[in-house]
Amino acid sequence: MMEGLFPRERAEPAPGAVHVPGWLPFDRQRELVAACRDFGRGPVAYRRTELPGGGVMSVRSLCLGRRWEPYRYLGPDRNLLELPDWLVALGRAALVEAYGSHDGFAPDTALVNFYADGARMGMHQDKEERSGAPVVSLSLGDTCVFRLGNTEDRGRPYTDVELASGDLFVFGGPSRFAYHGVPKVYAGTADPALGLAGRLNITLRETGL
Repeated sequence: MMEGLFPRERAEPAPGAVHVPGWLPFDRQRELVAACRDFGRGPVAYRRTELPGGGVMSVRSLCLGRRWEPYRYLGPDRNLLELPDWLVALGRAALVEAYGSHDGFAPDTALVNFYADGARMGMHQDKEERSGAPVVSLSLGDTCVFRLGNTEDRGRPYTDVELASGDLFVFGGPSRFAYHGVPKVYAGTADPALGLAGRLNITLRETGL
């Protein structure tokens, strides 16, 4: 994928963290957007999660396989959407791209986050999982600033990475429990042909439950 004069290049912003720009072909991106819409038409709708302190997240989320609630996983049960096999296979292919092997990656949950204009994600750790398997993140729609921090706290040092539609980001190994967040989404930056206003992020995880 070309931005300006120079192509965006694969990068490893921290040990175990790999960014692959434009990994998803455009037709595949459109298929994923359509799938995310279909997920929301089922028995489980996208919703804004209420946090224990009373705050409400600005992103709207939907879970596949197991439902994440602060700060635990529920299910699977018949009231939850299944994690489709094709999405598991995509997650494994992503790890092969990032690390050269999927190493038996068996995700049993996917979190789909929708960022409308003005939505963001505060710095947090993905630590409810009992497995140390990597997290696979796929971006669709508007470009965002993804902030990858350290494993100790929400402050510096951190690295900001721009994630555009079709980008793959994987964090595992020493970066698996790094704090991370999305402080900004650049509204209106998605290709209109994608048919998406806003940003979708799909993260595949292995809970170890």
